[in-house]
Amino acid sequence: MVLGLLVPLAIVALSAIGCAEEASETSDATWENFAVQPFSPHVEPGESHPPYNSRPATSGWHYGAVARWGVYEDVLIPEEVLVHNLEHGGIGIHFDCDEPCPELVEDLAEIAGRYDKVVMSPYPDMGSRIALTAWTFLDAFDEFDDQRIIAFIKAHISSPDAPEGSLPP
Repeated sequence: MVLGLLVPLAIVALSAIGCAEEASETSDATWENFAVQPFSPHVEPGESHPPYNSRPATSGWHYGAVARWGVYEDVLIPEEVLVHNLEHGGIGIHFDCDEPCPELVEDLAEIAGRYDKVVMSPYPDMGSRIALTAWTFLDAFDEFDDQRIIAFIKAHISSPDAPEGSLPP
């Protein structure tokens, strides 16, 4: 009887070890973590504030308004609005193409559309073709990588790291 219990326990233990190894492999993240910048009280449109410590910004000064979650293919959203979405546990997916890049925009939009707390928008002069943002986190790269994007979203959407990350969309 004891041996009968040990075999299932050993299987469960080995499965748990496999999960831990898988988690550590995926936690080999490519994203950077930035220090939290002051974010309260809200700033008013047109009001000056110190520069952000990342581009795109991952925390800091922001307006009282948020952007509606979704895909914006041609609309530049003020950084102070995007940061407020991050404070609410959202994810920013940004793209910057020197020439039109409809295939990249379509691929990013397809992923963005799967999640309820994502804002996708163009972001000029950010130094890479793609940037993913969450509260204090940034991942910037040039080649589309759906698994990398999905891993970032899953790791950071509605994160307790964000001051108001538990707010519903």
